[in-house]
Amino acid sequence: MAGITAEASWFCCGNAWGPCGSAGHGACGTCNSGNMQHAWPNTSDSCYAITHPDTCGISAMSRRTCGFRHATTSLCTGKRVVTSIADCGPQTDLFCGERTCCGGNCASNRVIDFTPAAFSALGLSLNSGLSPVSIDVA
Repeated sequence: MAGITAEASWFCCGNAWGPCGSAGHGACGTCNSGNMQHAWPNTSDSCYAITHPDTCGISAMSRRTCGFRHATTSLCTGKRVVTSIADCGPQTDLFCGERTCCGGNCASNRVIDFTPAAFSALGLSLNSGLSPVSIDVA
């Protein structure tokens, strides 16, 4: 998979942690807000049918299943984290063309959702909600 520059967001899952109450453990059954994990929009045919990243022009997105590890670098802080897939998401097609920037670095289309622990490890504030990132295989 070639690197993807896209928008990242965060979501709550599993056991209560930080700003999150208890929630479901995601499509993979392992998701916890305090773990270094993320959601990916192409974990299965049924996931892809919900998220439709192709609607936003993202056609080269590789199928990656539960437990696969991505390395993500924040284009705001330069920090890098390695996280594993624990859920399906985000629903990319709802955010086509959405754009977020910091400094002169911008990205469009939500492609990855992090647990609060992983989003924070990128040096990002949960209050900001969105960030441009570069995603690669670990």
